[in-house]
Amino acid sequence: MKIKPVVATFLLLSPLTACGSAQAGDSSTVTVTVGYQSKTINTVTAGTLLRSLGYFEKQLASLHDGRTYKVDWQDYATGAPITAQMTAGKIDIGSMGDFPLLINAARGKQLGKPTHLVSVTGYNLRGGLNTIVTAPDSKLASLGDLKGRKVSTSVGSAADGTLVRALQRAGIDPDKGIEKLNQQPAVGASALSAGSTDALSQFVAWPGLLTYQGKAKALYDGAELNLPTFHGVTAREDFAEQRPAVLEAFLKAQAEATDYLDAHPVAAAESVAKATGLPPEVVYLYNGAHGISTFDPALKPQLVSALKQDVSVLKAAKLTGDIDVDAFVDDHYVRKALGSGYAKRLAAAPAASASEVWPKGATGTQSFKTPVELLKYVSAHQNGIRAAYVPDATTGTLWFADKAVWVADGDRLLPFVAPETARAYVGAHAGARTVTYPQALEQAS
Repeated sequence: MKIKPVVATFLLLSPLTACGSAQAGDSSTVTVTVGYQSKTINTVTAGTLLRSLGYFEKQLASLHDGRTYKVDWQDYATGAPITAQMTAGKIDIGSMGDFPLLINAARGKQLGKPTHLVSVTGYNLRGGLNTIVTAPDSKLASLGDLKGRKVSTSVGSAADGTLVRALQRAGIDPDKGIEKLNQQPAVGASALSAGSTDALSQFVAWPGLLTYQGKAKALYDGAELNLPTFHGVTAREDFAEQRPAVLEAFLKAQAEATDYLDAHPVAAAESVAKATGLPPEVVYLYNGAHGISTFDPALKPQLVSALKQDVSVLKAAKLTGDIDVDAFVDDHYVRKALGSGYAKRLAAAPAASASEVWPKGATGTQSFKTPVELLKYVSAHQNGIRAAYVPDATTGTLWFADKAVWVADGDRLLPFVAPETARAYVGAHAGARTVTYPQALEQAS
């Protein structure tokens, strides 16, 4: 569902081109149209957070080129309508997930309106941004249990890619082994609650949101695939060529928003929560100091490599043909925008995973070296905890401590996002056993 822009007076200067037509190159007022997904919180440094901070507008004001710039922020639920508007010349810059980015590239080339991937917003090198969940009372406990079942996802999304690959690894034909329901995330979430689908494979922040609300539990952690997933920024080629300074201003602003999020993760989570209606605790699960997502505008080689691997999934689904990923990726704008600092960002690694508690009434969080230390703290402050997060012992994916699957192995207490990985650990370690969250708290205390 498209949400109307807050500022209704930001009108397009041309019915064909969002940022002014070629004939309007010397117009004194230029409108830049940005398509984003407020609830896809892995894109906030190019969308929700960036918009709230006003960094892009400030960068545009600093151009001093005799023009007045206005920004038309357009909010969408998924990447598909952003691509449609971009190829129609009505959106200049957009942000979306890796699979939609490839469709963006394919549609742009097909329609003679080429686009380019110019930066990254958030990423997870193992694939933890996508999760398959079931209803809280579901008896399904493994991917194998999905055979013959109804599974909701958004075809063409990264979450669908995770579902396809996960089923293939489990020996299930993703086309014939399940009944796939192609649904928007909100529709799929409702279907799961109503019992009209058995499982839901979705992208950030839907799995975490439904789990936090008690409406779902994790069945499969996308990080088990150990394949990078990310979201990025795409720009129309003609816009980038006509307004390179504007695109560079956007990328500078995105980098500023990234630095703000890194320096003020709790404040950033609160800001995004206020703008989107999502619980701050869910936003922090993904965007926090040790969250599932790492934010960095650099186009890292491992992300580009993963994008190339994604092409085969879309081709198999007959959503695209061949895609020249190398031609689609264009890092020269972000390199120029960030200057000497780009190399440092390109080499930067994700923050090490850690257990973390967000106390009630606190403006910051507290980190712990081990899950046991966190459990001891929670046990002693049970009425004062806003949220507690622990990294999966196998994949490192952060999850809510009270929603994790816990394993006791001697004095160790190990959290897992999904039951199957917990069972795999128990099977490989004599004496290890699964325990409930209350039992884990009691053992730790």
